[in-house]
Amino acid sequence: MAKMSETAAAAAIVAATKELRLPVVRADAARLAEIAQRSQLSYLGFLAEVLSAEVDERSERRRQRRVTEARFPRIKRLADFDFSAATTIDAATLSTLASCAWLDAGEPLVLLGDSGTGKTHLLIALGIAACEQGRRVRYVTAAQLVNELAEAADERRLSRLVARYGRLELLCLDELGYVQLDPRGAELLFQIITEREERASVAVASNLPFSEWGTVISDPRLVAAVVDRLTFNAHIL
Repeated sequence: MAKMSETAAAAAIVAATKELRLPVVRADAARLAEIAQRSQLSYLGFLAEVLSAEVDERSERRRQRRVTEARFPRIKRLADFDFSAATTIDAATLSTLASCAWLDAGEPLVLLGDSGTGKTHLLIALGIAACEQGRRVRYVTAAQLVNELAEAADERRLSRLVARYGRLELLCLDELGYVQLDPRGAELLFQIITEREERASVAVASNLPFSEWGTVISDPRLVAAVVDRLTFNAHIL
């Protein structure tokens, strides 16, 4: 192999990284080479540093993309949660939930409490924690979800929409209890929840205790079925 000049090597790196779509390597190659020289890295050590830089940047972009795709109305973090507004919730419990092991098991999470107790904050923060692990997440209010499902049903694309929601690793469903659902809307919501049962997690925030969910879903059999699916193996705060 003929020895390249520095100029030729730089040009070859630019061409190769464009072809291979390695923007971080292209941008940082000279800097990383200088660090490797100062640190007296072996060729393998230098290669590992270069590839690790690309992988780290791609992972960060993927995390940011997951957060954007989730459509959170705002950014909330567990570190900023006000425990004084929710005295029944402790930091250890939230730390366990933030590990997202419950998502691997497809377990539900239900957050109950009056307005102002931090339910939406926790819902978003736990959703973001899942996104930062590279998981597919979607945030939506109950009213928004039902309207979206009803529109899809009217346009004969409901099965595709249900399948798309089914591919999410976490569905964050907020404000269940603020708007009464008509019978059709309640059935559509039940369909989404059933699609995910014991397979993919749903996190629900509601201002009502389970005993009052009948004011949101008028059919007593349907409300019982929804509660049953959301409480089986669930984390309830």
